[in-house]
This record gives sequence, structure tokens and C-alpha cells, in this order.
Amino acid sequence: MSTRALVLGGGGVAGIAWEIGVLTGLAEQGVDVTGADLVVGTSAGSTTAGQLASGLPLGELFERQADPARQYPELTPTHLTIAELMEIWGALLAEVSDPLELRRRAGAMSLEAETVTEAERRAVIEGRLPVHEWPERAITLVAVDAHSGEVRLFDRHSGVPLVDAVAASCAVPAIWPAVTVGDRRYIDGGVRSSNNADLAAGHDRVLVIAPMTDPALAEEIALLAEESRVELISPDEEATAAFGADPLSPATRTPSAHAGLAQGRRLAGIVRDLWM
Repeated sequence: MSTRALVLGGGGVAGIAWEIGVLTGLAEQGVDVTGADLVVGTSAGSTTAGQLASGLPLGELFERQADPARQYPELTPTHLTIAELMEIWGALLAEVSDPLELRRRAGAMSLEAETVTEAERRAVIEGRLPVHEWPERAITLVAVDAHSGEVRLFDRHSGVPLVDAVAASCAVPAIWPAVTVGDRRYIDGGVRSSNNADLAAGHDRVLVIAPMTDPALAEEIALLAEESRVELISPDEEATAAFGADPLSPATRTPSAHAGLAQGRRLAGIVRDLWM
């Protein structure tokens, strides 16, 4: 029997809303991919994976994104804009070529930054997740050790609470605080790769839903395609416009959810050919 993997990439609160919209649009057309044998979640994708793990219907999860009256509270960064962070990250990329050193530098930047407290940020993650327990299924969430730069994969066997794992995977360096797990601190899994699609290796069919693309994605998909059937969904023009200049802004949720819904409905035929 063929196995299926769903990869959910990073992209801020806009990315969460868009991913839920895409998944809802697909399901409305009879292509429900949420029962994948493996779900890989990075940053925003870890939140989406955690929401899928709640068991709530996709329609309910969609309304929690699209309806302002039902949206959970989010924080808005005030000390650093996403544009400023991208400028800093671009300078790091130009200066550092070794991936491990790059992750260490990102970790150091995160540990030195003045942000909201871990408790304030954790409360946001708690609000995002309807259920705080790991489900009895294969979900892998990606984070990075802020000190060593090593990649850490969290799942239900890791002994780490789901809320902490999602918070760690979503800890954008210098925007949100590094997350304490045991005696270590962790930052956003997107520091390794925005999508970490390569972690779906070994599955026959892979659907990658990527709010953001980075140079690693094409290589990851090419490697997967050597042994797997792969389809990529990335934001169309409507979704890109909905994301705007700041995908971390809570105001992006409603338009991004609706853009994702329309895109999922439209792409259902392509995904059906992959998944069914």
C-alpha cells in the first residue's frame, strides 16, 4: 500500500490561515489530505499540523481563521519589522555559507533579542491549538537548537508537550523569544528550511503546501521526486496579495484564509490525481 506525506511550511499567521484555507478547499471538493501517514510541520506549518491534530472539522478550523469574531488572539511584533528581519537575514546569508554556523548565528541573534516573554508567547500558541495533546498519529515538527544550531524533530514520542513543540517551531529569531524545553532553548525550524520537505522522504506520494519558498525547496522536491510523486502548492497572485508586506500581521488572516480556500478548490483535481 502506498504511503502519503503532507508537508506544511512556514509563513507567519498569513501562512497558517492560507494553509487551512487550502486544505478546506481541497476537502470541499472531495480531496481530504489531512489523514496523511506523516505530517511534517515547520513554523506556521507546525501550528496548522497542531490544529489538524485537534480532530475539529476543517470547516470549523477555517472559521477560526476567516471569521474575525472567532479568531484567537495574536501578538503583533513592535520591536522589529519583518522587512528589517529579512534585511538582517540577507546579510547573514551573504556572510555565512556553512548551514550549521548560519543556524548558530540565528540562535545567538534570537537569544540576545528583546522580545515579549516566553510566557506571553506560549499563551498565544495555547490559543492557536484547540487541543494540547499529541494525537496518536505521525506528526513531526521542526525546530533548531539556539545554541548548537542542531535540528530537533519533535513528535509524540519526544516527551515534549505539543504546545512547547509548536512554540519552538514558530520562534522566529529576534521576533519571538527562543523557547525553553528542558535545559535547551529552541528557535524556528524555518532557519533550517522554510518547508523541510526532505523529511517526507520514504513516502510514495508527497503534497507540499508552502506559503514561502526558499532556495532549498527546489532541491528538496527534486530529491523527493527521485522516489516519490510530489505536488507543490504555493500562493497564487490572490494569496500573495492577501499576505501583503507583513505575513506576521493578524490582519492578514481573513483574506489569506479565503484566498487559500479558493486556491484549494481550484487545485483539487491536480491533488486528487496525486493522492487518490
